[in-house]
Amino acid sequence: MRLFLSGVPGIGKTTIIRDVVKRLRGIKCAGFYTEETRKAGQRTGFQIITLDGGKATLASVSGKRAGPRVGRYKVHIEEFDGLVLSLLEPETTPADLYVVDEIGKMELLSPKFIRKLTDLMSQPAHVFGTIAKKGEGLIQKIKAREDVELVEVTAQNRDRLTLQLAERILNEIAGAVPKKSIE
Repeated sequence: MRLFLSGVPGIGKTTIIRDVVKRLRGIKCAGFYTEETRKAGQRTGFQIITLDGGKATLASVSGKRAGPRVGRYKVHIEEFDGLVLSLLEPETTPADLYVVDEIGKMELLSPKFIRKLTDLMSQPAHVFGTIAKKGEGLIQKIKAREDVELVEVTAQNRDRLTLQLAERILNEIAGAVPKKSIE
Protein backbone atom coordinates (compact mmCIF):
# COMPACT_ATOMS: atom_id res chain seq x y z
CA MET A 1 0.00 0.00 0.00
CA ARG A 2 1.28 3.40 -1.02
CA LEU A 3 -1.28 6.02 -0.12
CA PHE A 4 -0.60 9.74 -0.56
CA LEU A 5 -2.71 12.77 0.26
CA SER A 6 -2.56 15.81 -1.99
CA GLY A 7 -4.34 19.14 -1.93
CA VAL A 8 -3.86 22.85 -1.65
CA PRO A 9 -1.65 24.18 1.18
CA GLY A 10 -3.53 24.57 4.44
CA ILE A 11 -6.38 22.18 3.54
CA GLY A 12 -5.55 19.82 6.43
CA LYS A 13 -3.28 17.12 5.03
CA THR A 14 -0.88 17.10 7.99
CA THR A 15 -3.75 17.15 10.48
CA ILE A 16 -5.21 14.08 8.77
CA ILE A 17 -1.81 12.32 8.83
CA ARG A 18 -1.37 12.98 12.58
CA ASP A 19 -4.94 11.96 13.41
CA VAL A 20 -4.79 8.78 11.33
CA VAL A 21 -1.51 7.70 12.96
CA LYS A 22 -3.07 8.19 16.42
CA ARG A 23 -5.81 5.70 15.45
CA LEU A 24 -3.43 3.00 14.24
CA ARG A 25 -3.16 1.04 17.48
CA GLY A 26 -1.14 -2.11 17.03
CA ILE A 27 0.53 -0.82 13.86
CA LYS A 28 4.23 0.07 14.19
CA CYS A 29 4.71 3.40 12.42
CA ALA A 30 7.96 5.23 11.65
CA GLY A 31 8.39 8.56 9.93
CA PHE A 32 7.72 12.24 10.27
CA TYR A 33 5.34 15.10 9.68
CA THR A 34 5.93 18.77 8.97
CA GLU A 35 4.57 21.60 11.08
CA GLU A 36 4.67 25.39 10.74
CA THR A 37 6.65 27.42 13.24
CA ARG A 38 5.15 30.77 14.23
CA LYS A 39 6.21 33.82 16.17
CA ALA A 40 3.81 36.66 17.01
CA GLY A 41 1.24 35.13 14.67
CA GLN A 42 3.59 35.09 11.68
CA ARG A 43 4.92 31.94 10.03
CA THR A 44 8.67 31.81 10.58
CA GLY A 45 9.41 28.42 9.08
CA PHE A 46 8.76 24.72 9.26
CA GLN A 47 9.92 21.97 11.56
CA ILE A 48 10.06 18.23 11.16
CA ILE A 49 8.59 16.19 13.98
CA THR A 50 9.22 12.46 14.06
CA LEU A 51 6.55 10.07 15.25
CA ASP A 52 8.75 9.29 18.26
CA GLY A 53 9.06 12.99 19.19
CA GLY A 54 12.32 14.10 17.58
CA LYS A 55 12.42 17.60 16.11
CA ALA A 56 14.55 19.49 13.60
CA THR A 57 14.24 22.69 11.62
CA LEU A 58 13.33 22.13 7.99
CA ALA A 59 13.23 25.78 6.96
CA SER A 60 13.35 29.23 8.52
CA VAL A 61 13.19 32.88 7.53
CA SER A 62 15.85 33.91 10.04
CA GLY A 63 19.33 34.92 9.00
CA LYS A 64 21.14 35.43 5.74
CA ARG A 65 22.87 32.04 5.80
CA ALA A 66 24.02 30.67 2.49
CA GLY A 67 22.34 27.61 1.12
CA PRO A 68 19.25 26.49 -0.71
CA ARG A 69 16.07 28.52 -0.43
CA VAL A 70 12.42 28.07 -1.32
CA GLY A 71 10.85 31.49 -1.52
CA ARG A 72 11.81 33.38 1.63
CA TYR A 73 12.76 30.22 3.52
CA LYS A 74 16.29 28.91 4.04
CA VAL A 75 16.13 25.12 3.89
CA HIS A 76 18.19 23.29 6.53
CA ILE A 77 19.08 20.16 4.57
CA GLU A 78 21.66 18.79 7.02
CA GLU A 79 19.24 19.03 9.97
CA PHE A 80 16.48 17.42 7.91
CA ASP A 81 18.73 14.60 6.71
CA GLY A 82 20.13 14.00 10.19
CA LEU A 83 16.68 13.41 11.64
CA VAL A 84 14.72 11.79 8.82
CA LEU A 85 16.92 9.48 6.74
CA SER A 86 17.28 6.64 9.25
CA LEU A 87 13.49 6.59 9.77
CA LEU A 88 12.93 5.53 6.17
CA GLU A 89 15.31 2.57 6.30
CA PRO A 90 13.47 -0.75 6.76
CA GLU A 91 16.68 -2.56 7.74
CA THR A 92 17.45 -0.20 10.64
CA THR A 93 13.93 1.05 11.44
CA PRO A 94 11.51 -1.80 10.78
CA ALA A 95 7.88 -0.63 10.69
CA ASP A 96 4.49 -1.74 9.45
CA LEU A 97 3.90 1.73 7.99
CA TYR A 98 6.27 4.51 6.94
CA VAL A 99 4.82 8.02 7.28
CA VAL A 100 6.23 10.76 5.02
CA ASP A 101 4.75 14.26 5.40
CA GLU A 102 5.65 15.71 3.03
CA ILE A 103 7.19 15.15 -0.36
CA GLY A 104 7.52 18.73 -1.53
CA LYS A 105 9.95 21.35 -2.80
CA MET A 106 11.87 21.79 0.44
CA GLU A 107 12.31 18.10 1.18
CA LEU A 108 13.36 17.36 -2.40
CA LEU A 109 16.31 19.74 -2.10
CA SER A 110 17.99 16.84 -0.28
CA PRO A 111 19.61 14.37 -2.69
CA LYS A 112 19.96 11.89 0.19
CA PHE A 113 16.22 12.09 0.93
CA ILE A 114 15.41 11.53 -2.75
CA ARG A 115 17.60 8.40 -2.78
CA LYS A 116 16.20 7.11 0.52
CA LEU A 117 12.59 7.66 -0.57
CA THR A 118 13.26 6.06 -3.96
CA ASP A 119 14.78 3.04 -2.18
CA LEU A 120 11.83 2.81 0.22
CA MET A 121 9.34 2.94 -2.65
CA SER A 122 11.19 0.09 -4.40
CA GLN A 123 10.65 -2.21 -1.40
CA PRO A 124 7.45 -3.94 -0.31
CA ALA A 125 6.89 -1.33 2.42
CA HIS A 126 3.58 0.33 3.26
CA VAL A 127 3.87 4.12 2.85
CA PHE A 128 1.37 6.79 3.92
CA GLY A 129 2.18 10.42 3.25
CA THR A 130 1.50 13.72 1.62
CA ILE A 131 2.76 14.90 -1.72
CA ALA A 132 2.81 18.35 -3.28
CA LYS A 133 -0.09 19.11 -5.58
CA LYS A 134 2.33 20.46 -8.18
CA GLY A 135 5.92 19.55 -8.88
CA GLU A 136 8.38 17.94 -11.23
CA GLY A 137 10.83 15.08 -10.97
CA LEU A 138 10.21 12.68 -8.12
CA ILE A 139 6.80 14.19 -7.36
CA GLN A 140 5.58 13.30 -10.85
CA LYS A 141 7.30 9.90 -10.78
CA ILE A 142 5.58 8.92 -7.54
CA LYS A 143 2.19 10.15 -8.72
CA ALA A 144 2.57 8.16 -11.96
CA ARG A 145 3.33 4.85 -10.24
CA GLU A 146 0.67 2.17 -10.67
CA ASP A 147 1.03 1.09 -7.03
CA VAL A 148 0.34 4.60 -5.67
CA GLU A 149 -3.11 5.76 -4.69
CA LEU A 150 -3.64 9.53 -4.50
CA VAL A 151 -6.40 11.00 -2.35
CA GLU A 152 -7.26 14.64 -2.98
CA VAL A 153 -8.09 16.41 0.30
CA THR A 154 -10.82 19.01 -0.13
CA ALA A 155 -12.98 21.11 2.17
CA GLN A 156 -15.81 18.70 1.35
CA ASN A 157 -14.05 15.44 2.28
CA ARG A 158 -11.42 16.34 4.89
CA ASP A 159 -13.65 15.80 7.93
CA ARG A 160 -14.48 12.20 7.01
CA LEU A 161 -11.05 11.17 5.68
CA THR A 162 -9.38 10.48 9.03
CA LEU A 163 -11.73 7.66 9.96
CA GLN A 164 -11.88 6.25 6.40
CA LEU A 165 -8.10 6.26 6.00
CA ALA A 166 -7.39 4.81 9.44
CA GLU A 167 -9.83 1.97 8.81
CA ARG A 168 -8.40 1.38 5.36
CA ILE A 169 -4.79 1.27 6.60
CA LEU A 170 -5.64 -1.03 9.51
CA ASN A 171 -7.48 -3.38 7.17
CA GLU A 172 -4.79 -3.28 4.51
CA ILE A 173 -1.90 -3.94 6.87
CA ALA A 174 -3.75 -6.50 8.96
CA GLY A 175 -4.99 -8.10 5.74
CA ALA A 176 -8.51 -8.38 7.10
CA VAL A 177 -10.58 -6.66 4.44
CA PRO A 178 -10.00 -5.81 0.76
CA LYS A 179 -9.31 -2.15 0.02
CA LYS A 180 -12.29 0.17 -0.22
CA SER A 181 -12.69 3.20 -2.38
CA ILE A 182 -11.95 6.46 -0.60
CA GLU A 183 -13.75 9.57 -1.71
